[in-house]
Amino acid sequence: MTTLGIEEEYLLLHPESGLPVFNAADVQALLESGGAVSGEDIQRELLSCQIETATPVCHTLTEAEESLLNFRRQLAAAARKSGVRASGSATAPRIQEGYPELTDKQRYHELKSSARGIVADQFVNGLHVHVSIPDKETGVQALNRIRPWLPIITALSTNSPFWLDRDSGFSSWRTVHYRRWPVQGIPPIFADAAEYERRIERLVDTGVIIDRGVLTWVARLSDSYPTLEVRTADAQLEAQDSVLIAGLVRGLVSTAVSDALNGTPYPDPDAELLDAAQWQAARQGLSDVVVNPLTGKLTPVREQLDRLLEYVGTALEDAGDSHWIETGLKTVWERGTGAVRQRRAMEQSGVTGLIDLYTETLIAER
Repeated sequence: MTTLGIEEEYLLLHPESGLPVFNAADVQALLESGGAVSGEDIQRELLSCQIETATPVCHTLTEAEESLLNFRRQLAAAARKSGVRASGSATAPRIQEGYPELTDKQRYHELKSSARGIVADQFVNGLHVHVSIPDKETGVQALNRIRPWLPIITALSTNSPFWLDRDSGFSSWRTVHYRRWPVQGIPPIFADAAEYERRIERLVDTGVIIDRGVLTWVARLSDSYPTLEVRTADAQLEAQDSVLIAGLVRGLVSTAVSDALNGTPYPDPDAELLDAAQWQAARQGLSDVVVNPLTGKLTPVREQLDRLLEYVGTALEDAGDSHWIETGLKTVWERGTGAVRQRRAMEQSGVTGLIDLYTETLIAER
């Protein structure tokens, strides 16, 4: 069976003001001292108000959900002991003046030197899904085939409407923020694995980016694992939403791998259509119309999501994920994406309502 892994990033916020708190080192120490989480389960992100975790290699969506919920429970408890709240929002709704505190790693200091203004605003969290691939060549061919479907994954995942104490007007401000990095958006077509490597090496050799990790394409091959990594989604309020997106991504990559092995031709939409589709998905989420990159037409978002489900249906069935995905999508349609839920909480109770939402949803179970 095709396996998957999920990486989640979280923000640490003040329980009353909602401002980021730079005490990830304290929270990490409390996590490790509790015994239920090992140091291998915790990664420190760019800013010291962020913490990241990753599931082990998972065969089922239930296994992935249990792993995320276990970490989230421990994180919530450790954050409270440290006087903060952990959040699954993909942006901090407000930030303080002054340059943020970086995690003390040489690479992060180099990032600051290379892109000071962008790093200053990097209060953004993503959801990264790794799906196993047979080999690098097949992975590149699968990457070529998933491109038209990445914007609808973005729309489904939108969970970052607030920025600088105001509504950004986008359902995923995180997506817009990432457009400022030098290599971003939906990746181009690659002839084969050799061309993929050659083009990345040429980018690194320019010195414009400090290393391969600054390739902020929304999908790429992992340098550490035999996986295709899809990075287009916002971090999610609830573990079940992270797993819903991961299940769809696994179905998408599995279908693309099968098509690649069978030699099925892949579509090659105009680059500007893909870019527009990604921007529109970030703005609208599931609330209106999105760009169908295969036709160049604005399409009701539910129709586009149904097209994705039709495309990946066999893969979902083979993995035993169909019911999981159907149930998860039903829940999202009923209550809204994370962006919808955040706006609702802000309208009803202001920042206090947002913090309550973050706290309640972090460890919510189905």
